[in-house]
Amino acid sequence: MATTELRTEEMLLNVGPQHPSTHGVLRLVVKVDGEIIREATLVIGYLHRGTEKLAEDLQYTQIIPYTDRLDYLAAMINNHAIVNAVEQAMDLQVPERAEYLRVIVAELNRIASHLLFLGAYLLDLGAMSPFLYAFQERETITQMFNEISGARLTYNYMRVGGVKWDAPPGWIDKVRAYIPHFREKLKMYHNLVTGNEVFLGRVKGIGAYSQEKALGYGLSGINLRSTGFKWDIRRNKPYSIYDRFDFDIPVGKNGDCYDRYICHMMEMEESLKIVEKAVEQIQDGPVMGKAPKILRVPAGEYYASVEGAKGELGIYIVSDGKDKPYRFKLRRPSFINLQILPELMEGQNVANMIAILGAVDIVLGEVDA
Repeated sequence: MATTELRTEEMLLNVGPQHPSTHGVLRLVVKVDGEIIREATLVIGYLHRGTEKLAEDLQYTQIIPYTDRLDYLAAMINNHAIVNAVEQAMDLQVPERAEYLRVIVAELNRIASHLLFLGAYLLDLGAMSPFLYAFQERETITQMFNEISGARLTYNYMRVGGVKWDAPPGWIDKVRAYIPHFREKLKMYHNLVTGNEVFLGRVKGIGAYSQEKALGYGLSGINLRSTGFKWDIRRNKPYSIYDRFDFDIPVGKNGDCYDRYICHMMEMEESLKIVEKAVEQIQDGPVMGKAPKILRVPAGEYYASVEGAKGELGIYIVSDGKDKPYRFKLRRPSFINLQILPELMEGQNVANMIAILGAVDIVLGEVDA
């Protein structure tokens, strides 16, 4: 009996750079054979603003608003990175209250970033309700940030030596009341999503890679911890006052999309623990230490990093002793984490491409800088 062989031809498919499907202005040129991806090429640079080069012509305080535009979903943590780097280089002391305020806003911003991941990722996979629920809770955090900084997205709140100003009256109480409220919401998200059979079918075993491969690519944050490698800058190389808090470092086992999802969920619980302890321990006092009006980092080379929402956010400064950096370089976790994507997509179907991309959790402001 004669059989008919179905033959397909390879074709190039452009995914992006429109915003909704690619979490920013990222373009994927995908070579597909039917529904199967044979090759994926990443095209970046649509959002490039030359942050590193611009910083070399700015005083150190002037650089802070530029960091807001890197991971603009976690701008408080970006602020923390630059002020922490300059303070370490200049050996400046930060008042206790300012350190606590920094930790509170940084961890709330981590939760807000992970909530956006949760909502957008489920929307990528075709679920609308989790997106709306996640943004409802994220809006509460955004409103609290608006009260303390005067902005909803790019905060410019931290300063070398402290923070711009103290929390308004009643703000700490609002944060304290939000903690048990959000714990209940997290339980609801788990009930809605974590055990859902359709969701599990889309993410279990998809986009998996080994611990060795993750380290070889230089991955950090959840993309590294999803393989079981327990590394978090807040715990392994403590900065600020993170050594005062007891929190776990959630890790996965298989390095797949599911593990990256569950690490995001568990990290929100751990950030809540830190915020809870911080609001218990915070005391009255000044929020700005003694820092020169014109900041001059001593001549030399300096590197400091913080645990960003996407991974290790590092600041490398080469100083010639003037009020501006001679060279300024950013270790951007999204840029580094993105490198593994083409390898993960080979042999996958087109539907899985979106699931894999969403789970890596990139932000294009940090990729392009």
